[in-house]
Amino acid sequence: MRIAILTGGGDCPGLNAVIRAVVRRTVQSHKGEVYGISDGWAGMVEGRLMPLDLKAVSGILPKGGTMLGTSRTNPFKIPGGVDRIMENIRKFGVDALIAVGGEDTLGVAARLHDMGVKVVGVPKTIDNDLSGTEYTFGFDTAINVATDAIDRLHTTAESHNRVMVVEVMGRHAGWIAVESGIAGGADVVLIPEMPISVEEVCNHLKKRHERGKNFSIVVVAEGARFQDKDQVRTIVQDEKVDAFGHVRLGGIGAILAQAIEERTGYESRYTVLGHIQRGGTPSAFDRVLGTRFGVAAADLAVKGEYGKMVGLRGNKIEAVWLKEAVGKLKTVDMELYEIASVFFG
Repeated sequence: MRIAILTGGGDCPGLNAVIRAVVRRTVQSHKGEVYGISDGWAGMVEGRLMPLDLKAVSGILPKGGTMLGTSRTNPFKIPGGVDRIMENIRKFGVDALIAVGGEDTLGVAARLHDMGVKVVGVPKTIDNDLSGTEYTFGFDTAINVATDAIDRLHTTAESHNRVMVVEVMGRHAGWIAVESGIAGGADVVLIPEMPISVEEVCNHLKKRHERGKNFSIVVVAEGARFQDKDQVRTIVQDEKVDAFGHVRLGGIGAILAQAIEERTGYESRYTVLGHIQRGGTPSAFDRVLGTRFGVAAADLAVKGEYGKMVGLRGNKIEAVWLKEAVGKLKTVDMELYEIASVFFG
């Protein structure tokens, strides 16, 4: 059996663990072959496939990023893109395709499955916002990076009696903000799911200062929304959209820090963690989860269970339908946000 694997969307700690596991499981346990597809769906459209053997994946487990490269290509937006994918599947003799990615990459996979492509999905996003799985690999690394940054900012905030605003990733869901905020002892956390007014943020900080605390940490997800009277707005960095219709977010940290200083008089600074959260060495948890996902995905492909994605349910790896995984975003559990809010102000 010949399996082809691609990684799409943003890079993510743990991708190489998945690739390694797919190759090892397919070659050693199922006596099959694996081809790597360069640069996500772009490589599948352009026919850039290469054989992957055990030597090719040796030593990649602790490395961040993806040895295959990635892109945000949407083949359904490329004239003839889907037809070329079909042609390349036949040309390279691909029996099954494993797509590793988030809502966009797996959304493409689900549509291709409806058209007859034998595809299996692996959930990947540091945002942890895919349904059908308790956790996505990459998330644990991201919250550890964010928590470490918050810990470091605590000391400089306290030294200078400042408000430090930390902008973290999270387009539609605030999982990183909430969990790193709780772990890092944030005084206010802003997430996309819960619009909040600048006045409310400032009131929390004023209460904190009234009880003798002259510094504060505010964690804000890039997709968090401001509630201004009857209007809810998201801060965008660029109105230009990508192949999947997403605008570029960013800048909410700077705007929030300025607004806090103007309304409270407290000296405020902001830090944008950006791509630091998804770069570098994956955590032990993400290496293990990525490995488990890779092994399970190879097994699904060999067994012919197509149109499904591997997911973590409890502590077990189970198969869920791709349509379920991409049909609805997994947003922050409000009980968890309530825990974070106990420590506001």
